[in-house]
Amino acid sequence: MTPLSPPQPPLLPPPPRPVQKAELVRLSQTLLHVRALHWVVVEDAAAPTALRGALHPPERRDPPRASPPPRGPPWLRPRGVEQRNRALQWLRETRAPGESGVVYFADDDNTYSLRLFEEHPWRGRLAGGAGGGPAFRAAAGGGGRVVGFHTAWKPERPFPLDMAGFAVGLPLLLARPAARFDPQAERGYLESSLLGGLVSPAELEPKADNCTQVLVWHTRTEKPKLRQEEQLQREGRGSDPHIEV
Repeated sequence: MTPLSPPQPPLLPPPPRPVQKAELVRLSQTLLHVRALHWVVVEDAAAPTALRGALHPPERRDPPRASPPPRGPPWLRPRGVEQRNRALQWLRETRAPGESGVVYFADDDNTYSLRLFEEHPWRGRLAGGAGGGPAFRAAAGGGGRVVGFHTAWKPERPFPLDMAGFAVGLPLLLARPAARFDPQAERGYLESSLLGGLVSPAELEPKADNCTQVLVWHTRTEKPKLRQEEQLQREGRGSDPHIEV
């Protein structure tokens, strides 16, 4: 394993879906241009899958520990919680106290500017606001601090940030071993459940030109229409299942 040094590593909980390979290929080819990066992928599987194994040879893969699901309809439940917590556990088990680095939680259906990974290293103790879009962004003031948030949806949240809108210093994660994502968190509060165990909003360090630049876009790949393939399968003439798509 190569030493972790800023910026690194994206933690990724990708669910299986028809566009998964396309999104993982796109993300992996972006990350190929980033120096000193370690990509941690946590699978929803008891054993490695061929697709992700080919893209990212595994060092260690364990199934996530299940937690009681929150009450209510599935769309209210936070996704990727156990996967992200498993990655945090892996970091705490394998990284030495005082080791430098930055942890960023990436999604495979986002598009990332390489400028995001060229930001100056975060101070090791602080979580960093990484900017946002017109509908959401951190508002930075003088002296390198975040003074508020520009968001219309649940602005009362302690940290009204999207998962792609912040990064955390590795030393801070190692120093606060109890900090984790809460699988019972209310919708929209998943990010706050982790950050609340690490810092206060006043301790956030603005990045992306004082939170004035957009460096991440949520460009979810369009869901493919597979009606004709499903019809062929019903007729016993489906596509070769050994061809990886």
